[in-house]
Amino acid sequence: MIEVINLYKSFPLAGKEIPVLKGISLILKKGEMIAIVGASGAGKSTFLHILGALDSPTSGKVIFEGSNIGNQNDEKRAQFRNRQVGFVFQFHHLLPEFTALENVMMPGFIQTGRRQTTVESNARDLLNRVGLSDRISHRPGELSGGEQQRVAVARALVLRPQLILADEPTVTMSDGKLGG
Repeated sequence: MIEVINLYKSFPLAGKEIPVLKGISLILKKGEMIAIVGASGAGKSTFLHILGALDSPTSGKVIFEGSNIGNQNDEKRAQFRNRQVGFVFQFHHLLPEFTALENVMMPGFIQTGRRQTTVESNARDLLNRVGLSDRISHRPGELSGGEQQRVAVARALVLRPQLILADEPTVTMSDGKLGG
């Protein structure tokens, strides 16, 4: 479960604080899914970054499984991100020198204690499920935007995280390309 309590975020600009998130509160139970909608620049990505411990709120709390992730030090926040969260970013953030398979496996390379054979098996299965089994040896520059996004989706899922945060995950995909 994740609970957000009275969350605020503002950014300094020209000597002033510009509020972006104002008093957000919600409870999301295991297995539930929500969509955050709003105009461009409304703070949707900022909200996701705070939920995933990539950024900190100006005030308020984000509690995951009973622990306030906003109060944790950088090391604990990194552990939370690496072990509990799968990110699908608005911009793919694929590493250009690595293949699709290696990009999907990257969270497993970062996280110690995972058997690489298991991570590779999961990665191959996910790439197959998103329709890219024939593209696993291609680098991002050899893939279309939609294919790159599907690699990013597979990467977010490879370690079977408890929380998946997706920022416009289908914006570059054609209908029906996520597989079954």
